[in-house]
Amino acid sequence: MTRRVLFLCAALLAVHAGAQTLVPLDSRPATRVLPALIAEVGGRTVQVPGADLLGNAERGADPAALTTWLNAQPADQPLIVALDAFAYGGLVQSRTSPLTAGEALARLEPVRAWGQRTGQPIYAFITLPREPDATNRERNLAVVRQAVEWARQGVFKELHVTWDDALPGSPSPAEGAALVQDAPEGVLVYPGADEVLAMLAARALAPSEKTVRVEYSDPAKAQQVIRYEGIPLTRSTENHARASSFRVVTEGPADLTLFVYNGGDPRQAAVRVSSLLRRGPVAVADVAQVNLGNTRLWSDLATLRQHANLRSLAAWGTPGNNLGTALAHARVALEGADPVRQDALLAREYANDVIYSAEVRAALRKAIPEAELNTPAGQAKLLELARDYFPLRVGRTYTLDDATLPWGRSFEWDFDLKPR
Repeated sequence: MTRRVLFLCAALLAVHAGAQTLVPLDSRPATRVLPALIAEVGGRTVQVPGADLLGNAERGADPAALTTWLNAQPADQPLIVALDAFAYGGLVQSRTSPLTAGEALARLEPVRAWGQRTGQPIYAFITLPREPDATNRERNLAVVRQAVEWARQGVFKELHVTWDDALPGSPSPAEGAALVQDAPEGVLVYPGADEVLAMLAARALAPSEKTVRVEYSDPAKAQQVIRYEGIPLTRSTENHARASSFRVVTEGPADLTLFVYNGGDPRQAAVRVSSLLRRGPVAVADVAQVNLGNTRLWSDLATLRQHANLRSLAAWGTPGNNLGTALAHARVALEGADPVRQDALLAREYANDVIYSAEVRAALRKAIPEAELNTPAGQAKLLELARDYFPLRVGRTYTLDDATLPWGRSFEWDFDLKPR
């Protein structure tokens, strides 16, 4: 081997040394791209599988290919992993997979082997599937129970067992409550799914506990049980705070204020956020509607030029999705965010959670039937409609470089922003 080749090999190893490895739930931007950007906001390098290696709506991830990818990554940092990606091929497949519990557990062996080989901690999560989609709950429960047992044995530094989209009548809250009774230290059980990888990244990258004070735009309504979780909003906030390395406080100073918009006058809420920002770091989770940001709240914050000053913002999904990603981003950012990456991530969150969820998606559905979106015409219409909302000014000004519908449906998009 020539000296030049040796130098290049050493340079490549140096580039990847210290890289953080994430294995997402599936290939959706919310589960693959967003957690990686949150993990990177402090300036570190993150390794994440390409979308082609992960599951989508039609096919699950190939466990052999995913294992090959994992074993080729640096082994000097913790592993942050969605176990459903290995066990079943992804979240969608976890609901309907014909695998037996033994077969699913065998597909998790490469994760255990990685921990044994590297000696590095593993931060993992696994889901209880939603009803009525789940076809074999007993199988899923058996796999979850074994994962909890592995956590007891020290296989995982942390294991989060979360339940997905618990509508009224779902057995998941009762299953979760039963699991808590015998859960060892390091196992957290709560509602969640898409946001959990980002929160585990916060746990791994910022393990020291920070304090958060929570303020709701409608405090009385916050006591009510929220859709998709089966628990009150206040309890969900506490769950997601703990899972993101925060402790909720009600008195004294706090490292962060989380403003939760859960209804009421959006203009008054924007003024309140502006006031809170004069006192210290603030994150905003907009949970008033599912999968839909409040346009008045966010346009007023943009007019006040305050969206650029937030530690994080989230409005893209369920209440838990939004609480979790807002808290995870804020927790990593509090460790010291690279200003360029922080601004770019806020711009991406705004473009996705407000521009797309509240404006572009509805226009796209009106212009193109859902069944025809996964066509060149559908993709072209997406780009045409979205470009009307750019340039976007946060701290810097961003233009929309490209946009696609990665799963061929209107629910989510992927896009590239270019700073001017």
